[in-house]
Amino acid sequence: MEDREPGPAGDEHAASVGVAALTGTLCAALALAVGEFADALSPRLESFVVAVGDVFVDLTPGPLVRTSIETLGMAQKAVLLGGITVGTLAVGALTGILAPSHRRLSLGVIAALTLFGGWATSRSPLTSPAWSWAVVAIAACAAAGALHFAPGPVRRRAPPPDAPDDPRIRYADRRGFLEWAGGISVASVALVGVGRTLLADDTVQVARRRIVLPAPATTTTAGTTTTVTTTTTGPESTTTPPTTTEAGFPTAGDLSPYLTPNPDFYRIDTALTVPVVDPGDWKLSVTGMVDEPYDLTYDEILDMDLVEETVTLACVSNEVGGNLVGNAVWTGVPLAGILERARPQPAAGQILGLSVDGFTAGFPLELATDGRTAMLAVGMNGEPLPLAHGFPARLVVAGLYGYVSAVKWLSEVVLDSWEGVDGFWIPRGWAKEAPIKISSRIDTPRTRRLSAGRQPVAGVAWAPLGGIAAVEVSIDAGPWQPCRLGEAASGETWVQWLHTWDAQPGEHRIEVRATDRDGLVQPAEPVPPAPNGAEGHHVVRVSVA
Repeated sequence: MEDREPGPAGDEHAASVGVAALTGTLCAALALAVGEFADALSPRLESFVVAVGDVFVDLTPGPLVRTSIETLGMAQKAVLLGGITVGTLAVGALTGILAPSHRRLSLGVIAALTLFGGWATSRSPLTSPAWSWAVVAIAACAAAGALHFAPGPVRRRAPPPDAPDDPRIRYADRRGFLEWAGGISVASVALVGVGRTLLADDTVQVARRRIVLPAPATTTTAGTTTTVTTTTTGPESTTTPPTTTEAGFPTAGDLSPYLTPNPDFYRIDTALTVPVVDPGDWKLSVTGMVDEPYDLTYDEILDMDLVEETVTLACVSNEVGGNLVGNAVWTGVPLAGILERARPQPAAGQILGLSVDGFTAGFPLELATDGRTAMLAVGMNGEPLPLAHGFPARLVVAGLYGYVSAVKWLSEVVLDSWEGVDGFWIPRGWAKEAPIKISSRIDTPRTRRLSAGRQPVAGVAWAPLGGIAAVEVSIDAGPWQPCRLGEAASGETWVQWLHTWDAQPGEHRIEVRATDRDGLVQPAEPVPPAPNGAEGHHVVRVSVA
């Protein structure tokens, strides 16, 4: 059989399919832009992309969630939202291709997307279903209208490839399509751009910037004279750390600062976009197994005796040597006093925190009164909580991984029995009790090529609640060598550590371990993060020239 060349008719047909796909893509982009604009007009409205992302978060099996966090870290949300956006545009392209010859099917796809988008957005606890459905309807009408009036193959049935080259049945002229495409593109970009402008100047940000936190009644911040005791784990591990402040600790390469700046503090949560909560309208409800349930406003919290505590928080998904851990000064009210006013009932055994976006996390009631820092926090590193870290209020509990305790954008504290309820992550395969494990990390050297001579080896180590007594490094599986420790505000925070190494040319392996004040030495056997935190020694390999 003789091969046939595509010919002009075939080329024109292929081009028409491309135009149809682009048409559908632009219509889908317009619908998404309408959703983004609505989200900007009211923080209580979710964009379509975020709403669908929330559905994925809720329905994704626990092992897959763990894998995404371990693989992508703090980038997982951007990847998810980007994937949903690309997928929506791809469905739009398919709809555009179907429209010329399968109009009913294309309309069915639009209707299905509308129903799914309406259902997804109406799930949000922050807004009424009526408003969600109204925005979805407007977006669907905009996309359908744009598709209907689009010039090109979506307006007529495509001719067969072997049709005669008759100018009367050619598709709409290129100029007409370009004008339409340009108009839709400009409209979409304008909606998103105006929306971002509105978001950047929203009233909640303005209100937050005007808040001045009262001076705390007590503090354990960095710079107080706190003696760090040491233990002996062998002849080579004895060390006497100096009682210097953070400012007096030597700068060593990429060593993490004692206090993590707010913009650098890790963020792992289920909120695909940051909930925007007006402190003037917000209240905290204390309910459940209590004799005296009550509400607290933001101003009432600020009028209470605030405390200031330095506490290290860590994510259970943090791999050995990972960066999902940070240390900050938290300002707030002890949780014990909040609960005492409510008069917990004898059967109460769990504190369950509820976020404004529906997230939940719970921990044993006794941990609020056993002497550790357990607070309703309203400040972080001397300023009101950043929006991304829970403004106006959140929970901070020393010694527990965040997934069972660190509820951001807090709306309710519920007392329940230990068996009566599980937080969000427990049915997804994570342990219900989650004390932070002893760990240490090498921050420097991060480069894998060093010059011979004296080189700093430094990092951080943490063991809430006991605190770190000693940190040691081993070079090329040699003897453990003691490190110098920086000052720690309390046993609830990490410590900086430093070792000066006489680096010799060649390939080298650097390993670190920590010992807490109870004499527990950090285990060397690797353990994955699931279900209750990673274990093992952090190891880096370097080449010295």
